[in-house]
Amino acid sequence: MPMLDSRVGRRSAGSSREERMIRAAGGSRPAGGRRRRPAGAIVGGARAGGSPMASPMSGLRPFLRGALAAALLAGAPRAGASEKDSLDLTSLSLEELMEVEVVYAASRYEQHPHEAPASVTIVGAEEIRQMGYRTLADVLRSVRGFYATQDRQYAYIGTRGFSRPGDYNTRILLQINGHRVNEQLYSEAFFGSELPFSLDLVERVEVIRGPSSSIYGTNAFFGVVNVITKDPAEVPGVRLAGRAGSFGAIGTDADVGFVTSTGLQLLAGGTFMDVDGQDLYYEEFDAPETNDGVAIGADSERLAGGYLQASRGATRLQAFYGKREKEIPTAPYGVRFDDPRTKGTDGRGFVSLAHDRRTAGGLAFSGEVSYDWSAYDGDYVYDAEEEGEIDFYKDWARATWWEAGLSVSGTFAGRHRVVAGSQGRYDSKLNQKLYGAGDLLLDDDRTSYDWAVYAQDEIRIAPRVLLNLGARYDQYETFGGTTNPRLALIASPFAETTCKLLYGSAFRAPNVFELYYTDTGGDVATQKTNPDLGPEKIRTYELVVEQGIGRRSQLFASLYQTEVTDIISLEVDPADSLLVFRNRDEADSKGIELGAALAIPAGGRTRLSWAFAESEDGETGERLTNSPRHVAKLGTIVPIAGERLSAGFELQYTGERKTPKGGTAGAYAVANLTLTSRLSRGRLELTAGVLNLFDERYDDPGSEEHEQDRIEQDGRAFGLKARVGF
Repeated sequence: MPMLDSRVGRRSAGSSREERMIRAAGGSRPAGGRRRRPAGAIVGGARAGGSPMASPMSGLRPFLRGALAAALLAGAPRAGASEKDSLDLTSLSLEELMEVEVVYAASRYEQHPHEAPASVTIVGAEEIRQMGYRTLADVLRSVRGFYATQDRQYAYIGTRGFSRPGDYNTRILLQINGHRVNEQLYSEAFFGSELPFSLDLVERVEVIRGPSSSIYGTNAFFGVVNVITKDPAEVPGVRLAGRAGSFGAIGTDADVGFVTSTGLQLLAGGTFMDVDGQDLYYEEFDAPETNDGVAIGADSERLAGGYLQASRGATRLQAFYGKREKEIPTAPYGVRFDDPRTKGTDGRGFVSLAHDRRTAGGLAFSGEVSYDWSAYDGDYVYDAEEEGEIDFYKDWARATWWEAGLSVSGTFAGRHRVVAGSQGRYDSKLNQKLYGAGDLLLDDDRTSYDWAVYAQDEIRIAPRVLLNLGARYDQYETFGGTTNPRLALIASPFAETTCKLLYGSAFRAPNVFELYYTDTGGDVATQKTNPDLGPEKIRTYELVVEQGIGRRSQLFASLYQTEVTDIISLEVDPADSLLVFRNRDEADSKGIELGAALAIPAGGRTRLSWAFAESEDGETGERLTNSPRHVAKLGTIVPIAGERLSAGFELQYTGERKTPKGGTAGAYAVANLTLTSRLSRGRLELTAGVLNLFDERYDDPGSEEHEQDRIEQDGRAFGLKARVGF
């Protein structure tokens, strides 16, 4: 199955043959391509000389070495350890030993993870802090069955063997406190540093596996990631932080939280980061005319973002704005190599106002209205046909949209817990422009709308048996309507055992670029529109078993089968030799996931997981690109001196993956170590971290727009953070 891009000006034709056809026809150069690593406070460095292909065993060796190191760390005596110093685990839930015992995103109301109609993982604030996570991509790398790749511009999240190169996270729904973050031009979600959102503000990250369109509609295809921020009362006063890391990374964070006597609660925070970046070597460009393959000073990054949350009584307001500028050192789409003027700038923001009301009869009403905007500027430098001259290409994209929703929930007849609601969205501006060599090649400006209704009933058919039935109907101006159900039978045959039998379907609506991008207004056309595109579809069947061990530990197991149809792919129309998006491909995946969350002495905790996925092209049976069969993880947090000093260690193994050009990115294992110390009664916190502790050399698959078959990832890197509270 061709792995294809879906971005304005980023024409990844799906095969090198199609790219050659464009060039042979004298077509305009593909412009654009926004990509980078999921950067945090620490930025690592790739080494010159390329990366040899690793065998699966070469990746397992550091994994086993790291596992031994973790065992020694967990078993080492803790200085001054005592019952008083130990972390209190009584408040931890059984799922991943989280700090909380509820999940919201699975059903649009809070419930115990055992009763959720999905396989759920929650990563809490303490784990985020003690593991030193900087971005949501860092968090998701630790989650069972998930993996992340990067190409020095963006972070890409994969799960259960699916992560199409060139797909900008359009098949995972990202939310902040239930507010949709995927934008409207490209359906894109940001998980790396391209989302400048401080994790110091986060109470927990909820990860819902499997189709969830029955509740959320489009993008809730492979899963939902919901970020829950802290209560303002949990962040008293002002906190300031400074960060520094490898390769000239410096940054600051600030947040404030307070509750007034009038009942006003406010939480606000901001983050800023500046990274010089690295000088990077790519053997594909190793020639005198391209600086012997070394991109010098073409990897910098600058980002800033702010978040505000205010509430009083049953009314709450939240707002976010973030902007990130990133140079692109990989020279995608044939741009001029080693030119720092090639860069991408992303902006994303929203303001939402919500109100809740509960009636005397026990019904809970919730309404929300929001205004969102997104922006992208891509600057690309090409060598012109005249020797010594250059051509500038520019992507310019802007979107604004309004959204409103109303839901009602309640319990009826003592055994029905029902939630129902409706949503509507109006895209007031969807504008794509492409400038090339001084000409306006594309100016597509339009509006659109969609609406939906949904309902879910959780029925307690026996004291230990739940039946969950839900469905949602979505109506789009573009392709019409689609209905997606979800069913779950949840039983607890024993006190510590939960079994879930799950079925769900979901869809991904075609985005504006896939529907309407064209350059037929130029001198030489390469791509045309297809307003008749339909949605991608998915069906998943899953069996989940969760087994508690005492009050503090749990085992997890799941079996699943997934069928994806009508995948939107870019191909050449033989009638006119123009590129066009069509609903063409199919894919199937089946697999197993095993995991454990364990309490260890002195208040520590350990989590282990292994996932196997067999993902294939539905027509040819070939293995999908960027699809590892094996993903394994180990993470442990050990209090060394109570809260005064703790160590967080993790080891992440990813199996070999097929690249879009037919090569192989070898298996690898990466270890990270973080030390955290709280002093002055918790007012001062110091964090020191090492990423890629054993300096593992590994690659991620490139995409069709890259000359590189594999893109080497960062080596060992260091970071420091100091935070003080007032």
